[in-house]
Amino acid sequence: MSTEVFEAVTDLLPTLAERADQAEADRRISAETMADLAATGVFRMLQPRRFGGMESDPSDFYRAVRTISTACGSTGWVSAVVGCHPWQIALFPDQAQREVWGEDPGRLIASSYAPVGRLTPAGDGFRLSGRWSFASGCDHAAWLTLGALVVGTDGRPVDFLTVLVPREDAEILDVWDSVGLTGTGSNDVVVDDVQVPAHRVLRNYDVSHMRAPGLAVNPGPLYRMPFGTIFTTAVTTPVVGTVEGAYEAYLTAMRDRMRLSFGGGRFAEDAHAQVAVARAASEIDAAILQLERNVREMYEAAVAGTEIPMHMRFRARRDQVRATERALGAVDVLFKTAGGASLRRGNRIERAWRDAHAGSVHVANDVERALAMYGKFTFGLQVEDNLV
Repeated sequence: MSTEVFEAVTDLLPTLAERADQAEADRRISAETMADLAATGVFRMLQPRRFGGMESDPSDFYRAVRTISTACGSTGWVSAVVGCHPWQIALFPDQAQREVWGEDPGRLIASSYAPVGRLTPAGDGFRLSGRWSFASGCDHAAWLTLGALVVGTDGRPVDFLTVLVPREDAEILDVWDSVGLTGTGSNDVVVDDVQVPAHRVLRNYDVSHMRAPGLAVNPGPLYRMPFGTIFTTAVTTPVVGTVEGAYEAYLTAMRDRMRLSFGGGRFAEDAHAQVAVARAASEIDAAILQLERNVREMYEAAVAGTEIPMHMRFRARRDQVRATERALGAVDVLFKTAGGASLRRGNRIERAWRDAHAGSVHVANDVERALAMYGKFTFGLQVEDNLV
C-alpha cells in the first residue's frame, strides 16, 4: 500500500505545483487539494489498521511527505503535521479513538502543542480554556489536539497534558499572515471553558516514557516509536523536501542561463556555480540519509520487540535539527547564486527559501537547544525533555 501512496503522490505533483500560488494567496490549502491528498492515502499511513489505516513503516510516510514538499512547501507541511496526528490519536484511550474515527475513519486532526491552555479538574474530567497559535490545516480538521497545563487549587501547574477537542468546541481565528509557509492556514484556535472528559486527555510524561493507554489496543511496532522522533521528523521533512524541490528548480532554471555580466558565458560553466551546486546537493543528501537512517533503525528495533535505546533517540533529535540546518544552508546557497532571478515573488527558489526558513523557526527545529541536549546526555547528565 505504501508504494501505491507514493505513486499517487508523485502523480499529483504537477497539480500541487500549479496550485501553490493560489494557496499563498488564500493563506490556506484548498478543500480540493486536501481531498486530492486524502485520495492518495497519505493521511492514513500512520493510522491504525483497525480504523482502515495502513500502519505503514514511518520511513514511507516521510518519503511521501518529502515528495509532496518538492512541489509546494505549504502543502508538504500540512501533509506532514496532519498526517502524523493519526499516530498520536492511536495513543489515546480506545474510547477517544472511537469518538474520532468510529463514524468516519477519514476525519482529520490539527494541533497546537504549546502548553498555553489551562485545565481545571471538574467532575470526571477537566474544564479547558485557552488560545493557541500555529494550528496548521485547522480549517480542514474535525478534531484538535491542544497542549494544556493542569492547574492545582493554588494556581500552580501540576501536569502537562495533550487534550483532544472536537472542532465544534473551538473557534478558529483567521489570523495567519506569514512571510513563509503562507499557505498552511496555521490559524489561532480559541477554547472557552469547555468540559473535556478524562478519556480525551493524554499525559505527555506517559507518552515520552512509551506507556500511553492506546498501546493496549494498538500494539503494533509503529506505536512503539517515540513521539520525539515521529513528530520532530514530521516538521523537518517538509523543510528538506522543499529545499530538494528548490534544487531541482535551480538546475532547470540555471543550466542554460547566460550571464549578462562578469564576462558573460554560460552560468553552468562557472566554477563558483558548480561548487554551489555540489555543496547544496551534499547538504540535502546528508539531511535525508541521516533522517532515514535513524527512523529505519528505530523502527527495526520496534519490529523486533526490543526497547529503543536512549542514545538512539537523542541521536535522532541531533540529526533531525541538523537536517533542518543543512537544508537552510543548501537553500541559502541556491538563493544567493541564482542572483536577481531568485528575487521575483512566486519564483520557486524564492518561495522555497521563505518556506524553509519559516519551517526552521518551529520549536522542534531549535538547533542549539537540541544539540545542547544531545551533548548533555552524552556527558552523562540528566535530561528531561518531551521531544526525545
